[in-house]
Amino acid sequence: MSKPIKPIHLAAHFPGVNNTTVWSDPAAGSHIEFSSFVHFAQTAERGKFDFLFLAEGLRLREQNGLIHDLDVVGRPDTFTVLAALAAVTDRLGLAGTINSTFNEPYEVARQFASLDHLSGGRAAWNVVTSWDAFTGENFRRGGFLPEQARYERARTFLRTAWELFDSWRGDEIVADKDGGVFLRDPRPGAFAHHDAHFDIAGQFNVPRSPQGRPVIFQAGDSDGGREFAASSADAIFGRHGTLEAGQAFYADVKGRLARYGRARDQLLILPAATFVLGDTDAEAAEIAHEVRLQQVSGQTAIKFLEQLWNRDLSGYDPDGPLPSVDPDPGENTIARGRASVRMFGDRLATANEWRQLAEAKSLSIRELVIEVTGRQTFIGSPATVAGAINDLVQADASDGFILVPHITPGGLDGFVDTVVPLLQERGVFRAEYEGTTLREHLGLALSASLSPPVSLAPLDVPGPAVKAVS
Repeated sequence: MSKPIKPIHLAAHFPGVNNTTVWSDPAAGSHIEFSSFVHFAQTAERGKFDFLFLAEGLRLREQNGLIHDLDVVGRPDTFTVLAALAAVTDRLGLAGTINSTFNEPYEVARQFASLDHLSGGRAAWNVVTSWDAFTGENFRRGGFLPEQARYERARTFLRTAWELFDSWRGDEIVADKDGGVFLRDPRPGAFAHHDAHFDIAGQFNVPRSPQGRPVIFQAGDSDGGREFAASSADAIFGRHGTLEAGQAFYADVKGRLARYGRARDQLLILPAATFVLGDTDAEAAEIAHEVRLQQVSGQTAIKFLEQLWNRDLSGYDPDGPLPSVDPDPGENTIARGRASVRMFGDRLATANEWRQLAEAKSLSIRELVIEVTGRQTFIGSPATVAGAINDLVQADASDGFILVPHITPGGLDGFVDTVVPLLQERGVFRAEYEGTTLREHLGLALSASLSPPVSLAPLDVPGPAVKAVS
C-alpha cells in the first residue's frame, strides 16, 4: 500500500529587524508601521496560509554596552498587533509568542481568550520561557530560574491557563446543522489553583472562546523543550529544515507522544525556513549570494564573532583572518539579551572548528560568518522550491514550514504568486480555506485533549467552532 499524501502546512513569520532581514534593501519598508503588518498578513491570507507568526522581544539587545544595531526600531507589543490584524483579515491564524516566565496565567489567558473571540477562533500562543537575568531586569522576577524550573513553571502556567479557559460552563453542549458546537446558557465558574508557582482563585471573566483554547505552539529544541511540546503543544516551531536533521527531529518528537496518550497527528512539526526565488536555479543562487552579503556586513560579522569570542573585536578587519587570541570562557558580558550566545557550548572548541574551516577554505572573518550562519533553506526557481518543500514534507522531515522572508513587508509576495499555485496543482496545498478557525486549518480537533488533562474534559470534543448562546 502506498503512503498517503500529506497536506502541506504553510505559515509566515513577520521577522522585524533580525539576522535574516535585509533592512537596507531599497524594497524594504517599515518594521513597525501598521501598514507593513497589514500588507504581510493580507499576502499570507491571499496565499491561504495557516497563520501569521509574531516573535517577542522583551528587551532591546545590547553589544559592548550599546543597543544592538538590529534593535534600533524596537518591537511593538504582540497582542496589540494581533488584535489589530484580526480586523483586517478573515481566515488567517494569528500566532504570538508570549513569555511564561514574566507573565501571569490570568492576564495571558484573558488576552488570548479575547483575541480568539475578536478573530473568530484564530488565536495561537507560542509558549516560551526566558533564560537570562538581563531580560529579567525589566520585570520584578529576574532571571533566577534554572532551565528545568523554567519548564516546570511553563507547564504549570499552561495548565493553569487551561483551567481558566475551561472554567466557563453551560447546561448542555449542542451541535447545530453546520457542525458547530454550542454552549447553552453559558456562565462563569470559579477557579482555584494553588502550587509552588501560583496561588490564585476567583472567576474568569471571558466566556469560552470559539476554539475553546488557543492553539499552543512551542519553540524549544532542548530535551526539556521537546518533552514539553510532546505533552502539551499542538505544534512545534523547529529549526531543522534539512532532510536528515529534519527526519531525526521529527521522529524523536513524534515518538514521545504515545507516553502522553497522544496520536502522531496531534502535534505538527513546522520548522522555520527562508527562501530565495529566481526565474532559474542559477539566477536564484546569484540572488542568494547577494542577499547573504547584505545580511552579513563587515560590522555585522564582527559583532557576531564577538558573541562567541566574548571579547571586544572592533579593532579587527572583517576581511582579515580570525583572531589568534582565544575566546574568553567567562560569563558573556559582550552580548546581552541574545539567545544565540547560549548555542555555542564550548567556546574554545567552536572557535577551533571555525579556525579549521577558515583555513581549509581560505575564509576571512566575514566570509566565515556567512558560511556558519547560512539561513537560506530553499533556493531556486518556483518549481524547484515547490518540489523541495513537498519532498521534505512527504519524507517526514516536517509537516510544513514557517516562512521567513528577508524583505519586509513585501518579501512574501513572490512566494504566494509563484510557489503556492504549483503546490496547489500538486494537490498538496489548499486552494481555499475549508474552515474558519486555526484549529481547522491545522487539522486539529477543537480543544484537542492535551496532557496534563484539565477538569472540564467534556468540552474537549471535535468541531469547528464554539459559540455561546443563551
